[in-house]
Order: sequence, then structure tokens, then C-alpha cells
Amino acid sequence: MKKLSLTMIGLIVYVSHLFAQFSNAQNLEFKAKKLSLQEVNLVNSYYTQTGGHSAITGGLGNEKVTDLMNGIELKWVGYDDWGRKHTLSTELGIDHHTAASAAFVSKTGASSTTGTRVYPSLNWTQENTERKQSFGLGIYLSGEYNYKSLGLDIHGSKGFNENTELQWKASAFFDKVKQIYPSELIPARTTTTVVTSASRGGGSVTSILGGNDGIPSNPRNTFNLSLSLSQVINQRMQASISFDPTTQNGYLGLPFHRVYTSDGSVHVENLPSTRTKLPIGLRLNYFADDHIIIRGFYRFYTDDWGIQSQTADIEVPIKFNAFLSLSPFFRYYVQTAAKYFAPYGMHKVSENYYTSNYAYSAFESEFIGSGLRASPPSGVLHIKQFSSIELRYGHYLQNTGLQSDVISFHFTFK
Repeated sequence: MKKLSLTMIGLIVYVSHLFAQFSNAQNLEFKAKKLSLQEVNLVNSYYTQTGGHSAITGGLGNEKVTDLMNGIELKWVGYDDWGRKHTLSTELGIDHHTAASAAFVSKTGASSTTGTRVYPSLNWTQENTERKQSFGLGIYLSGEYNYKSLGLDIHGSKGFNENTELQWKASAFFDKVKQIYPSELIPARTTTTVVTSASRGGGSVTSILGGNDGIPSNPRNTFNLSLSLSQVINQRMQASISFDPTTQNGYLGLPFHRVYTSDGSVHVENLPSTRTKLPIGLRLNYFADDHIIIRGFYRFYTDDWGIQSQTADIEVPIKFNAFLSLSPFFRYYVQTAAKYFAPYGMHKVSENYYTSNYAYSAFESEFIGSGLRASPPSGVLHIKQFSSIELRYGHYLQNTGLQSDVISFHFTFK
């Protein structure tokens, strides 16, 4: 946590200096309707997890994971000659993580357990307030040792009156997954092993370290359409319904995940090369009074791998005054098992598809925590541009024994 604090203090000092330098220039640019830096967001989080069902060792084994994330977002806003608002935002995130189970990609436990993921993105949106519509484009990159990803999206919205709005987004992600196998199952064409671990719960972490640049990669493609219709019901209530169908194709398993069958033999996880996901969600916000908001969410999910799940989420922001609020939240989740899942040693050799990754098992989970946000009128620490600070903590508990904790800090400069 000392490293976390020093990182954030340095960023806060730098961003404050940046705004001090350009505050006058921003005012001039705004009058000229040119793009100007309007907002900077800094996010830092620390995640830790424990459990006893590592997929790397066939559904048994240490799932201890830690992850330290630092992210920064810069947002520019301007107006063109037709009065349309243009928002350009760029983000950069860096995760550094360790995973105990990653050591056992090598059967001896000698593989590296640490890794780093870097993920920049760029997003542009044009908004026409008179026509109540917007349109935008986004590009996303992500990379670590075992995979590379390129994402593209096109998004927009359309308001039909003062109370109804349709939002939509179409996105595609093109991934390359390196074929890194457990040491005893390496095909003849590869010569060196490396490492990964996946985490479930409040967040997810994947890492692969060390290895051979000659290791082949397989493609994985994901296509998503997101539709959301929101409606203002009255002065106190807003509701929305969302539908987010997703289809995937390519290599959808992970080669370093072992599966032990009933005859004692060991195999590489094998899953179908296509998957279709169909989630639908309902959201309801109720403004009880000037100090309390009740935010409720429900989602039903089904896919063609046999998983069905339900999520119920409630968050109740409480405003103590105009500048300080507390937001306790609770989420309950339950899912059925995929038809390709079985625990350690329970798969039959004759099966075509098999996994012992407990992310595909039947389980129930709870996630509980709270956020605390402060936005003093004189600025945080009396720095005028330092407009708000938010601290969030959550504890995740799954009935398989997996549990995790995540704490995050969000700093906003305007």
C-alpha cells in the first residue's frame, strides 16, 4: 500500500500542476470552441483473492491472486461551428498481478507467478443536443505475455422526447491467445512453458510470464451488440431495459488449464469454438428525497453452453450534504453449471468437451461494500481543480470457497 500511496501522490501533484499551467489557455479555447482539456480521472485499485479450485491444477489448488491497477483518463471537450459537442477521451491502464497457481504451469511449480497487462483506449463522441442524438467511435488495445487484443466499437444515442432515450453500441474484439501448455502436455513443436491464472469475483486477472516467442497463437473473436432504452417515469423514478447479445468464435478455452479424467489421465481443457450469450437487464432508480437515491438492477443471462444466471443488485447513495455522500451496495448472483464442467477426476475420457474451471461451475456469490465520495466547493485539499475524491471497498464471497477484497480510489480534476 506504500507503493500505492506514493504513486497517487505523485500523479495528484503532476495533474494539479498541469491544470494550473493550462487554466487560462482552457478558457480561451472554450471561447474559440476548440477542444480543451476539461477533466482528468485517476483510478487506483488493489485486489486480493483466495480460493482452492485452481483450473491450472485441474480444479484443485491455490487460487491466491493479488492485483495492483493504475489508470488515467484524459477528457477533452469542444464545440464545432454547428454547436455540436465533441468529447475526446483517452485512457491508459496498467495492471501488475501475481497468481500462486501460475507457478504450476510447470509441474514442478517453477513457473513465474507475476505479470503485467497494459490497456490503452481512445474514444470520440459527437453530441447534437438540439436533435437529442449522439454518435461515436472507440478503439481499445490490451496486451500481456499470453494474449493480445484489439477492440473497436461504434456507439450512439437518440432521444425521442424529454423522457425517453435509446442508447446502442456495436463492438468487436479480435484476440490472439498463445498456446502455452502445462509442462507435461507440451506438444512437440513447443519447447518452453509459462504461466497463467484467472480470477473470478469482484474483478478478473489473467497473466502469463516467461516463455518462448515461437509459441503459436490462436484467434478468438467476440462480437457484441448493446441496446438500452431508458424512460423517465415521473420526477422521482427512472427505469431502463437493456439487451446485450454476444457471440464468440475461435479458441475459447485456455491451454494451460488441466483436466483430470476418471481414469487418472490428464488433458488440456477443451471447449467448443463458438458461444452465444443472451443477457437482459432491468434498472430502476428511485429518488426517495433530496438525500437518498435507491438504485436497483436485475439481470437474467443464458448461453448455449448451458449456463443460466441471475443477478440482483442494490445501491443506496446517501447525501449527507451537497459535497459528501456514502453509497452502500449489495449484489447477489447465482448460476447453473456449464454442460462441459466437472470437478477434479469426474470427466469421462469419451467426452468431446471438458473443463474443471470453477468459473463454469454452479455457484452462488455475494458482493457487499460501500463507496465514500467527497467534492468540496473549494476543491479537495483546497486545490480548486481537484474536484472530487472517491473511496470504494467491496468484499466478495462465493460458496465454492473463493473470496476476494477490492479497494479503489478515484480522483477527478476539472
